[in-house]
Amino acid sequence: MGLLSKWRPTDDERARTPPGQHLVRDFPVLHAGSIPYRSIPKDWSFRVFGEVEAPVTLTIDEFRALPRVERTVDIHCVTSWSKLDTRWDGVSIGWVLAQCRPRANATHVIAHAEEGYTANVPLEILSDDDVLLADHFDGMPLTPEHGFPLRLVVPSRYFWKSAKWLRGLEFVDADRAGFWENYGYSMSADPWKEERYAF
Repeated sequence: MGLLSKWRPTDDERARTPPGQHLVRDFPVLHAGSIPYRSIPKDWSFRVFGEVEAPVTLTIDEFRALPRVERTVDIHCVTSWSKLDTRWDGVSIGWVLAQCRPRANATHVIAHAEEGYTANVPLEILSDDDVLLADHFDGMPLTPEHGFPLRLVVPSRYFWKSAKWLRGLEFVDADRAGFWENYGYSMSADPWKEERYAF
């Protein structure tokens, strides 16, 4: 048997896996559209804007100089795979919120990514301690396939909400469908409730 034996999840791993999901050890690559680039464009920037007191615009060098955190989280894709104990490095969303200071009327955030991709997240969910703007995975810079140079990581929601190739966070005063939500996917996307689709 040895290396040829089939991997079987432990009871703890099964308990951490939402209904309808199966565990993987690799990291599947799924996204709409093409990979936008393999090196950072000269005009690359990241913006925080909308219903905030202090809008922010950062170059890649400015982003990389921000205070950093590491988070180990489980992630769950709507296509039914889950990957446990993934390790991400980047900037805590708590730090971002402290800098931009969302206005009292802000209820949701729209993640803006390359090629017009968007994803909606309630501000209450975005504010979770384990949410971050990640530029490293498993100790290495993100690969282009996984969102280089920056992606949002929102562990408590299906992974399409964790937008790759992130370019901005727009704070808004009402919920608004993003790319996949406009194709019938769930607005809230809680994997523990199997909120895959809007119907």
